[in-house]
Amino acid sequence: MKLRSVLPAVATLALLAACAPTQSGPAAAGGNQTDGTLRVWLFDEANRAPKEAAVKEAITEFEASHSGVKVDVQWVPVEGRADKFSGAFNDPSNAPDVAEFGNTDVSSYAQTGALSDLAKDISNWSDGKDLLPSVVDTAKANGKIYGIPWYTGIRALYYRTDVFAELGLKPPATLTELTEDARKIREKKPDLYGIATGGKYTYAMLPFIWANGGELAKQDNGKWTSTVDSPQAKAGVTAYANLIKDDICPPAACANLTGTQSVTAFAGGKAGMVIGGDFNRKAVEKGAVKGKYAIMPLPGATPDSVAPAFAGGNLLGVFGASQRHGLAVQFAELLAGVKYQEKMYAAMGNLPTLASVQKKLAASDPTLKAFVDTLTAGTKFVPSTPAWSKIDSQNVLPTAVQQIATGGKDANAALADAAAAMNKNFG
Repeated sequence: MKLRSVLPAVATLALLAACAPTQSGPAAAGGNQTDGTLRVWLFDEANRAPKEAAVKEAITEFEASHSGVKVDVQWVPVEGRADKFSGAFNDPSNAPDVAEFGNTDVSSYAQTGALSDLAKDISNWSDGKDLLPSVVDTAKANGKIYGIPWYTGIRALYYRTDVFAELGLKPPATLTELTEDARKIREKKPDLYGIATGGKYTYAMLPFIWANGGELAKQDNGKWTSTVDSPQAKAGVTAYANLIKDDICPPAACANLTGTQSVTAFAGGKAGMVIGGDFNRKAVEKGAVKGKYAIMPLPGATPDSVAPAFAGGNLLGVFGASQRHGLAVQFAELLAGVKYQEKMYAAMGNLPTLASVQKKLAASDPTLKAFVDTLTAGTKFVPSTPAWSKIDSQNVLPTAVQQIATGGKDANAALADAAAAMNKNFG
């Protein structure tokens, strides 16, 4: 799932998704009526107006081309979405036809049996071939596709151009250089964090694991096993934890920072760099660093490489109990198609999932290029299992990072504990 003001952390949604009970019986059979009311659930936003305007335009277009159809959108409050979805999973009569949800929820939601497999629909969709494979993968569970990728969330490196110029620094070409630059910034400008990042910013830490050749877990015959204590993963976690040090971002101030807080610090002019999402750009633009920063892909472990980013994002799924399956798919495809991906980008800054739209927008908006390049270079995802929700909600990885950063435990001990906790959840 993406990270933005209305959805402050993927972990939050994952935690709430874990609360959704598994449907005990088979999902209700749907139908294919071609008229009546199409019920749609979309996430509410802190500032809903731009999103609502784009959606209303899509509704007008859809209703005009589907006689006898009315689209009824319910805006689901973020805080109450777990109960809302739980009710739909357990009582098909309360289920919508179409619903927006985060891609970190796919495995948990798929377990309920309430969502339709959209693989065939996407295959027959004219825009389907334009979806990036790595983004489609985030909609999969057990070989099925449970949602149409509506937009994605990718992180890259924001850096202060004025600070780099003043100190004679070049944009880092590797993660090692990033650390060195961050240390120099803190040394020369002690009022700044070299890079604003925190122990609770899991999705900034994951690229360090992947760039060093590590993985979170491996799957063998359907069983997941943690690999965060492997040498490669350990090197990545340690490299990240070393950013949370007195000479870069002091543990007393940074060990508990989340992603939102890290970006806020950068936007407020308190840091030389930050790992932030495409969805953070509007907030940064409103801050003290407006006109004083640039964005580039987060570098990898070797020169000219890009650290794999976590592919967050939101999907549009169709409930199996829908009596208007065909209409539901068509409306989801309209919202996720070329026209409305462009409109949602203009309205909300959402990074499109269609390659052609990304290229078009990047050509007219240079700040988007770093995120598109990062996505093109290859992204990664968390283990596709409901157990991830529990691991995330228990702060297993943030705890390990904090222990290493503060000296509470060395990397071997901290990651051995993390691996054991992950494996307990994997079962």
